[in-house]
Amino acid sequence: MTLTTDDIKKVGTLARLALTDTEIDRYTHQMNDLLTQFERLQELDTEDVPAMSHAVPVAALLRDDVIKPSLPREVALAEGPRTDPWMGGFVVPQVMSE
Repeated sequence: MTLTTDDIKKVGTLARLALTDTEIDRYTHQMNDLLTQFERLQELDTEDVPAMSHAVPVAALLRDDVIKPSLPREVALAEGPRTDPWMGGFVVPQVMSE
């Protein structure tokens, strides 16, 4: 498969990118190079290769989940610029209109 400059222009338009002619030429070349590499990878026999998410073993270094006391609500709310004592939380600006 080979991509043309028209293909790159179309993808740029879909991504809402204003690409210059120089960028279109460069991206066409780079994308075709990537596709060539993918075609080469498809030639490899991977039948006996197990699926994996990382190239090396990864262990999650997490602490034990231990219940311990947290800040009292009044102390935590004292740090906020605006709070609502009736609701017991922070007052934040509205970000969505109805």
